[in-house]
Amino acid sequence: MNVLILGSGGREHAFAWKIAQSLLCKKLFVATGNAGTAQIAQNVNISLNDFANLGQFCIDNQIDLVLAGTETPLVEGITDFFQANENLKKIQFIGPTKAGAMLEGSKDFSKAFMRKYGIPTATARTFDKDSLQEGLAYLATHSLPIVLKADGLAAGKGVIITENREEAKQILVEMIEGGKFGTASSKVLIESYLKGIELSVFVLTDGTSYKILPSAKDYKRIGEGDTGLNTGGMGAVSPVPFADEVFMHKVEQKIIKPTLQGLKAENIDYLGFIFIGLMNVAGEPYVIEYNVRMGDPETEVVIPRIKSDFLELLSLAAQKRLSEAKLEIDDRTATTVMLVSGGYPEDFEKGKVMTGFEKVNSEVLAFHAGTALKEGKILTSGGRVVALTALAENKALALEKSYKAAQMIDYQGKYYRKDIGFDLA
Repeated sequence: MNVLILGSGGREHAFAWKIAQSLLCKKLFVATGNAGTAQIAQNVNISLNDFANLGQFCIDNQIDLVLAGTETPLVEGITDFFQANENLKKIQFIGPTKAGAMLEGSKDFSKAFMRKYGIPTATARTFDKDSLQEGLAYLATHSLPIVLKADGLAAGKGVIITENREEAKQILVEMIEGGKFGTASSKVLIESYLKGIELSVFVLTDGTSYKILPSAKDYKRIGEGDTGLNTGGMGAVSPVPFADEVFMHKVEQKIIKPTLQGLKAENIDYLGFIFIGLMNVAGEPYVIEYNVRMGDPETEVVIPRIKSDFLELLSLAAQKRLSEAKLEIDDRTATTVMLVSGGYPEDFEKGKVMTGFEKVNSEVLAFHAGTALKEGKILTSGGRVVALTALAENKALALEKSYKAAQMIDYQGKYYRKDIGFDLA
């Protein structure tokens, strides 16, 4: 099969690394890719919002399967574009239609969906420019802490939690009137705070059957001890110790099945991944958010634990034959530590020369997240730069390998959290 992966981060590098191992894979392309994907696939310099040229590339290169790694083209309707084109609709496409992608594209939509189908989640109300004063009045009596969420896509940074009502009011105004997150915060959800510990559960579905992939926990805050600003993710661990058989049975019965039943009831033929961001509240799972693709950096710990042929799994899903697939999981623990640019998640510089990759132990997987090749050198090109993944018999041993690799790679402004997994047994 000829395969095209859409995206340029660590998630897409992990996908490429796994798919390249499949005997079914003939040619592998990544649009737009990075310095890491360039080592195992052919990078394609076509923008992900250029549906016409992506489609033409698929025709010219006889692409059999497209895997949408990132959310933006899905929310903008790339799946619908392929389905509506006579020359493209036969291509196996992994990713929901625009209607299904609303689960991630609009927090307001997903919250209403959860309420409608009885899926446990925090209470929330949505406000916009017309109801801003009402929102400010609502904040005056809201319990603390307060969670404010941008309705639209904000690259994982559109959530702010505060213990101060006056600060919450200021932030609400900045989000709605000041465009703090651009058009994503033209509508804002004010949500009740759930006290517990987060985890991510990933489901691959063909619309009827589904496979539950390994659980993972990522670390969003820039600072150690989960302090500071939200980022796209500073590291991850899989599996999550408390996500045992009892807890996962609750997740399946109370969340996964009602979600898929709800999509069917809404006449949404959903094909692809559902990333369910959860909070474990005293042993009960509550949905924080849905995403319509795999997480990053969770993918970098989930994919290495899948022993089955990943391309075969995707192809069976696209053929609506996922029930025939066998999913074999590695029992070992996977950890990843994300190296980021100095200043991230706020202003940061790009173009820093990276060295030391050759010193990284061959057992550690270096998944490039924000890198570029220039004149034979690897340069930083994003806030999150590289995810260093290791597998071992336990979390401590895996982290030891990941952190040793983190010391080997060097570039100006390098930063990483040194406490990934600190809150897990």
